[in-house]
Amino acid sequence: MVAPLKPSPMESWDSTLPGPPSRNNFGSADLSPTGLLAFASGSSVSVVDSRSLQLVSTVPLPPPPSALSPFVTSLRWIPLPLRRDLLSTEPSASHLLLAAGDRHGRVALVDFHLRSVVLWLNPSSDPKYGVQDLCWAQAKQDSYVLAAISGSALLSLYTTTASDAGVFWKYDAAAEFLSCLRRDPYDSRHFCVLGLKGFLLSVKVLGDTENDVVLKEMQIKTDIGELLKLEREAANNGNSSSSSPASAAFPMYHARFAFSPHWKNILFVTFPRELVVFDLQYEAALSTAPLPRGCAKFLDVLPNPNQELLYCAHVDGRLSIWRRKEGEQVHVMCTVEELMPSIGMSIPSPSMLAVLLSLSDSTMQTVTKLHPDSTPSVDFDNPFDFYDESLLVSKTSFISLSDDGKIWRWILTAEGVEDVQKNVSDLVTVTIVTEAAPPGESQKKVSTDDGLAFTPTNRSKGHASNSSSKPDISFKIRLVGQLQLLSSTVSTLAVPSPSLTATLARGGNIPAAAVPLVALGTQSGTIDVVDVSANAVAVSSSVHNGVIRGLRWLGNSRLVSFSYSQVNDKSGGYINKLVITCLRSGLNRIFRDLQKPERTPIRALRTSSSGRYLVILFRDAPVEVWAMTKHPVMLRSLALPFSVVEWTLPAVPRPGQSGPSRQLLSPSKEQTTSEGAAAPTTVSASDSKSVGSDGSQEEAAESFAFALVNGALGVFEVQGRRIRDFRPKWPSTSFVPTDGLVTAMAYRLPHVVMGDRSGIIRWWDVTTGQSSAFNTHRDGIRRIKFSPVVVGDRSRGRIAVLFNDNTFSVFDLDSPDPLANSLLQPQVPGTLVLELDWLPVRTEKTDPLVLCIAGADSSFRLIEVDVSEKKAGFVPRPRTVKERFRPMPMYSPILLPVPHALALRMILQLGVKPSWFNTSSIALEKRPHLIGGMASSSKDLRSYMIQLPPIGDPVVPEMLLKILEPYRKEGCLLDDERAKIYAAVVGKGCAARFAFAAAIFGETAEALFWLQLPQAISHLMNKLARKSTQKISPPALDSAIDETSILSRISSSGRSTSEAKKTDSLGDGQLRLMAFEQEELWSRANERLPWHEKLEGEDAIQNQVHELISVGNLEAAVTLLLSSSPESPYFYPNALRAVALASAVSTSLLELALKVIAANMVRSDNSLSGIHLLCAVGRYQEACSQLQDSGRWTDAATLAATHLQGSDYARVLQRWAEHVLHAEHNIWRALILYVAAGSLQEALSALRGAQQPDTAAMFMLACREIHTEIVKSDEEETGNHGSDLPGLEPEKEEVVAVCEYFQQYQRKLVHLCMDSLPYTD
Repeated sequence: MVAPLKPSPMESWDSTLPGPPSRNNFGSADLSPTGLLAFASGSSVSVVDSRSLQLVSTVPLPPPPSALSPFVTSLRWIPLPLRRDLLSTEPSASHLLLAAGDRHGRVALVDFHLRSVVLWLNPSSDPKYGVQDLCWAQAKQDSYVLAAISGSALLSLYTTTASDAGVFWKYDAAAEFLSCLRRDPYDSRHFCVLGLKGFLLSVKVLGDTENDVVLKEMQIKTDIGELLKLEREAANNGNSSSSSPASAAFPMYHARFAFSPHWKNILFVTFPRELVVFDLQYEAALSTAPLPRGCAKFLDVLPNPNQELLYCAHVDGRLSIWRRKEGEQVHVMCTVEELMPSIGMSIPSPSMLAVLLSLSDSTMQTVTKLHPDSTPSVDFDNPFDFYDESLLVSKTSFISLSDDGKIWRWILTAEGVEDVQKNVSDLVTVTIVTEAAPPGESQKKVSTDDGLAFTPTNRSKGHASNSSSKPDISFKIRLVGQLQLLSSTVSTLAVPSPSLTATLARGGNIPAAAVPLVALGTQSGTIDVVDVSANAVAVSSSVHNGVIRGLRWLGNSRLVSFSYSQVNDKSGGYINKLVITCLRSGLNRIFRDLQKPERTPIRALRTSSSGRYLVILFRDAPVEVWAMTKHPVMLRSLALPFSVVEWTLPAVPRPGQSGPSRQLLSPSKEQTTSEGAAAPTTVSASDSKSVGSDGSQEEAAESFAFALVNGALGVFEVQGRRIRDFRPKWPSTSFVPTDGLVTAMAYRLPHVVMGDRSGIIRWWDVTTGQSSAFNTHRDGIRRIKFSPVVVGDRSRGRIAVLFNDNTFSVFDLDSPDPLANSLLQPQVPGTLVLELDWLPVRTEKTDPLVLCIAGADSSFRLIEVDVSEKKAGFVPRPRTVKERFRPMPMYSPILLPVPHALALRMILQLGVKPSWFNTSSIALEKRPHLIGGMASSSKDLRSYMIQLPPIGDPVVPEMLLKILEPYRKEGCLLDDERAKIYAAVVGKGCAARFAFAAAIFGETAEALFWLQLPQAISHLMNKLARKSTQKISPPALDSAIDETSILSRISSSGRSTSEAKKTDSLGDGQLRLMAFEQEELWSRANERLPWHEKLEGEDAIQNQVHELISVGNLEAAVTLLLSSSPESPYFYPNALRAVALASAVSTSLLELALKVIAANMVRSDNSLSGIHLLCAVGRYQEACSQLQDSGRWTDAATLAATHLQGSDYARVLQRWAEHVLHAEHNIWRALILYVAAGSLQEALSALRGAQQPDTAAMFMLACREIHTEIVKSDEEETGNHGSDLPGLEPEKEEVVAVCEYFQQYQRKLVHLCMDSLPYTD
């Protein structure tokens, strides 16, 4: 759809850790069907694998011109599947695009693999039109349009093709605050918009022009008193909210809705204090439930895709669970669960921003229910897996986000009572007698093998439990994973010292190894330690109650930090808090704990390279020097007016240098010094003992440089308890600044570099006295940092400079003109830099220089800077993506290169032995989901296929297995749980494997198609069998049967609709989207009838009459028609229809009355009335055609399911399939209808037209296998030989073309796989 742009060189090396999401991001998050979580934090978009909870990528949105990057406020994954049209186009990752909108109204498509924006749909920036929500709608077979709410009331539609991207339609809702957009799961062209005041807009997109948009405005009655009060308060405070997005104007007032996945045209709507069930067809609320007592306001509503359960998120972090009453669209709350545990939470407690339901896990659960594993699944070594699967009714996966930077993964299980489950599972066959049975099927035997609420609708239409007494269900929620990102806005940053004299936590002279850790202090008082090799938070420790003002490392395992708070009583003063944090033990220890407040607060901390010494700077108070032993000791208080103090960094000797000077201690020299040897500078034994009280030997001397407020400079040396003047060689007097206070300093022997508030940088060699200076022509300088140096570096004078305007530059002081060759700030445009430092993990000359940056957008970034040897200055260095350390594999096949993902999909479809997924890197006996067998690379790979593929090239699977071998060895194809599910389905036929492969790659509709295909083939076979028997039966018998069926239908339909067959509200699930059988369509229509009985108004009566006639309940329809008031304008049409329907039992009377009635109907111009008259004379085929012509496709199918049989019913299904394919663009729903209608060749043509050669071949394979099994079972039961499946005979031209097409696809796929390098994250 969009041609991806090539990433710039700098974007090829990305390491960004996002800050926590906030309410300024409007709770924007989206969970794709493949399990990828996208969420907004600050001005960045982050993607997380929701199963392993590992950060995949973070993409900062570029800022508007001359402005800071605004908050990202809305995200939505594009609903495109993995593209398989390899023969016509190059592989494309268009299925991984994200739509993102920000607070300035800009809308963009983001490719997180390239870490860049690939297309701007609306690049113009206007803070008044911040994006509230986004939604995709399918305009054509191969293209989607994007709907966006901008500002308070503007709805826009964007085309997303690169050639003409932009707005093509707008709608202004005037005084409403539009809040929420959602797409209809039954029709991808249709979406709805909800406003805070109950305004509901139904939009259907038929194309990508202004005239192709169909609107319908509705209103949901709700109490808006609280909203009006909030509007008045905002107006009184001078904050005009008329143009701001709803979430900005009223951040705690939420209105959300969701389409029902089980019932077409049903919406679940939550306002802050009520839950509404709304019917789009009737434009009326079916039920309203107030907010239960003791519950916080509603935040969002999430329907369960598999069961008729509702999950409502509340603003206090709780989740309420609601269950539908039998026979009604009324929901009752069952229980409430906590999504924000109070244990271990900080005060104030964090807020929950969003809750998402995992569709990928729900789809996989549908697969497992139809193909359960016979092996026990309880792992006795895993305490979190200790429950009885046999009692499981549903298992739902949730993801929640909180504003303390945590992402939570929850599993909610619903378990039934053991007795109820046992009663159902023990039944072999159940005889079901319904009061209002479908025509011709008064009794039917149904086998159940899954138990209560497991059996899908198309498998079993009855349940053993009595409909009047619901089985008890218990709900349990458990936390199964948590990802900690940065917990708050970063206030300070610290990197470990590169000194080889850095000591362990206990002090002494034992050197400590360099560690790739960066410590971040936050405004919430938490210290987050980031492992830069994994780009993840390794430790998060709550240390202070307020903002952490300063943070420094003591060696590589201890941190020292400070905060202060002002005392508000009469005495005033400040309480300074100094804490040492041990990362190994997790303990925090306060030192220098005074009993009363101090006059001044702490200004800064400075630790020596070794971590032995600490300098504490106060505001207008003497400086304290401490020895940081096991029990810190204050060495001296220095009453000098310091403006800045910095300890020396260890120096690296130049090649050929004879040795260090008296003051210079090289790390190599220190390392070779024996433990008992004296340091080069003589100290007394008593001094060393006083510091090294834990038994360590003499301490090495360390020095710090300083500047006073009057501009004077100096260097002090600390050794033991002694502090003395370093006596450096002073520069000329003109070097001392007279016009600017020194505000920043860096010291690495022998150089001292200083920056002042005028932007001038000076440096001075303390051993030779040489000095120099230059003006940066920028604001004052806040921080100067020397870059790490290794032996062989050309330059040792590279510094990073942070200015007071929160920008930075990199200079090389060894170059002739540092200012001309500087690298200014191109890496993080639009983001203010709060702190920076170099990452000190360079060990070789070829290693890049990496800057650690804490941004004002709460993010933490690593930025690579490299020196070009050909020209002076700094340039970004093109690099391949660096492989990142992962604590566990990231099981997300959709992230593989497109050819490799398609190869895995084909392997799963053709069938590979489950032992192939076992890897030697994991102890198999400790895995919670054990699969027998072990894979071997030396083994013949063909032996891992369960059989030679019956279609296509037999050599291709072996080649694909070789290509996938690197991923298999890493164990990153399937996690253990899904590998076990595959082991359960791999031997249960093609359709089961195809459904599993589709579910793995997030293609839910395709997975449901494969799960329904066996039932559709069975339906077709039954139709063919009936057709063959009808050829033998005499016509007189047919007419007698027809008349008898009509009489029985009318007589049986007089019973109340409440006596019709009940269905379990927990059952059925997603497969309802693929319903096609007559009994199923009829029973679903019957179940809807009681929902509308209490609705008033003539339009509601007309719709109810139509529903009653569709299900054959003529007597109830007549009763309803005769209830019309004589003053009603519908009275005479209703009376005429009542007479016609009542006289249906007498054809002569009906034909006589029809002439008069038809004449009156012409004047009323009521198409539904004409259809009802056709039903009254038994012309159901024509009635169905008229319903389809008027766009009532579901009603036509219901009418056909009630009255038509055989080829007449098939014609209705086939025309419906053509509409679904060409108008609604839902190929999978169309395919199941084609199969049920017997139009298999049309199904093949549709797959070829969609350029899915692999699916077309797999479709033929599955149909033949299912047909063979059905024929075999029929032969065993009846002895009759089955006929061939019409349309799929091997000699058919369409079938031959599909086979050739598939072989070409296989060859192209193998070539593309060999050309693609394995993906490393």
